[in-house]
Amino acid sequence: MAEGSAELELFRRRWREELAGGAKRRRWEAAVAAAEPESRRSAEPSEPGYLALARGLLDGGAPACRSPSPARPAEEPAGDGGGDNDDLLGQLIRDLNEINEVPFFDIQLPYELALKIFQYLGKTELGRCAQVSRTWKVLAEDEVLWYRLCQQEGYLLDTSISDHSCWKLALKNCRARERTLKTNWKNRIGAVSQLQYEVGKILCDVHSCDGVVIAGYTSGEVRLWDTRTWDYTAPILEPMHGPGDAGPQPHVSFVRINSSLAVAAYEDGTISVWSLMFGREPVHRYQHNQRIQALALGSESATVATASGFEVKVESPNDRGFWQTTETFEIQKLVNFLNLVPDVTGSPVTVAAAEDIVYLLKAQDPGKILHSVYGQPVTCLDVSAHEAAFGVKTFGWLLNEPNQILLYNLETSQCLKKMGNSISDFTCVNLHNSPPNMLVTGNKDRRVRVFDLRKSESLCSLYAHQLGVSAVQMDDWKIVSGGEEGLVCVWDQRMGTKLWEMHARHPVRHVWFNSHSLITANIPDEKTPRGASITDDDLTAHRKHRGIIYAYEFSVDQLAVESVLPICRSSYDEVTGYNYNIGLAVPYDII
Repeated sequence: MAEGSAELELFRRRWREELAGGAKRRRWEAAVAAAEPESRRSAEPSEPGYLALARGLLDGGAPACRSPSPARPAEEPAGDGGGDNDDLLGQLIRDLNEINEVPFFDIQLPYELALKIFQYLGKTELGRCAQVSRTWKVLAEDEVLWYRLCQQEGYLLDTSISDHSCWKLALKNCRARERTLKTNWKNRIGAVSQLQYEVGKILCDVHSCDGVVIAGYTSGEVRLWDTRTWDYTAPILEPMHGPGDAGPQPHVSFVRINSSLAVAAYEDGTISVWSLMFGREPVHRYQHNQRIQALALGSESATVATASGFEVKVESPNDRGFWQTTETFEIQKLVNFLNLVPDVTGSPVTVAAAEDIVYLLKAQDPGKILHSVYGQPVTCLDVSAHEAAFGVKTFGWLLNEPNQILLYNLETSQCLKKMGNSISDFTCVNLHNSPPNMLVTGNKDRRVRVFDLRKSESLCSLYAHQLGVSAVQMDDWKIVSGGEEGLVCVWDQRMGTKLWEMHARHPVRHVWFNSHSLITANIPDEKTPRGASITDDDLTAHRKHRGIIYAYEFSVDQLAVESVLPICRSSYDEVTGYNYNIGLAVPYDII
């Protein structure tokens, strides 16, 4: 305090000296101002006292003194000087003391307009503005601004502004959680669970959506798991039995799931549709005369497409909730791949790959061919809202033409890009789950390639597996790939390095992940292993033949029990003793 008082006294003394040196000039300017007409002086626009004071000081003159504000009393006498000098010095001291907020926003702009200006700033700029003054701090920490920033960065999208009292803190916590999850991903920190169903025999197909997993087995049973709730009891979806359905159930060929529906296709051409909100009984069932070759389910809509023989059938409920056949398409060849275009208003649009022809099936143009080159079959297919990407097997060395990935626009039916330069077949492609303008593919040459759709060139090529790549997915920084040898690899896409890997016995046919979880499925190619028979006394297959589903959880909100092996978390709710499924005397999670 003593040091501050000394500096203030030094400032006042220097200021008095400057005022005394310019007294003559100030008196002359005052005389000139008095000689001006009154109308001219009154026509000049009024301005705040601190601006007049600053303008006078810059010009070297003596601006007119204003009387102290009644809301703010004078601080102290001017000291030992003349009358005019004392008033000017006191006014300066008062103005210096009251500059604790920015008059530009206090006086000339409404709060809402100032908030509109601040919404164009980012986190760093808002933090700097909060250090300017109290008024700017109030503006920079307004909840509307931080709620908007939180939404722009993709956090808490399904919340309203009233759900949190401090959105700045909420954004900080979300970013901290994201950094922790990224560290856990890189170091494989978290819980791992095995989703098994012994009496289902051999695993046939697996699909997942937002952490809910559906699996079909050779016993004809379809089972669900919700990995978001670890104490969830997985229900068995009951098939709808017809009058002649006595005997063993047919194998499950395909399963699909979205946020509201689950669909299963059986070997005998039957398709069952369940609603996830109405119990275990199917809400719809229909039949094909031949074996189902491909199954597709809309990502958000209640639309099912199936391919059997030379027929593609699309089923969906009407306005009253009754299921009906929306469209039936006749094509020339057997379908290998089938996808429903997401986010389509009106009639559903289906993309089907039948050997060397790619069809765009819609009600307005039922037989439209998107791509057709004789002798060049399609090896993989994926679609997004506006584009379709598929791999084409060319004649190779015979015509010196490599295998490629073709990208088509679904609205114009034009080929946009041709990517890739491989002598081996592309086995998988992921377009709809990839970041914007990105595409990831897997190949029989054991490499994972990431393409930039703007440049039609490969950003990176990773030597991933010992055999061909069978499943792949990526986000903005990592890639997860599965191989025919049963290896699951996690890669840092920007560094091009492998973070970790996990191995199981059978080929990886399904890979899905989000920010905090990963689901992989190793599905056997052999559905009737050697030595297995329906007449066996043991109702289950040997565990080495079944296939397995792994669920990884990298969230920081983990319980200690979830890190224990599944066999040590036995609840004794199901039959034990099948093929090394040993029941413990006391489960370790209860000790």
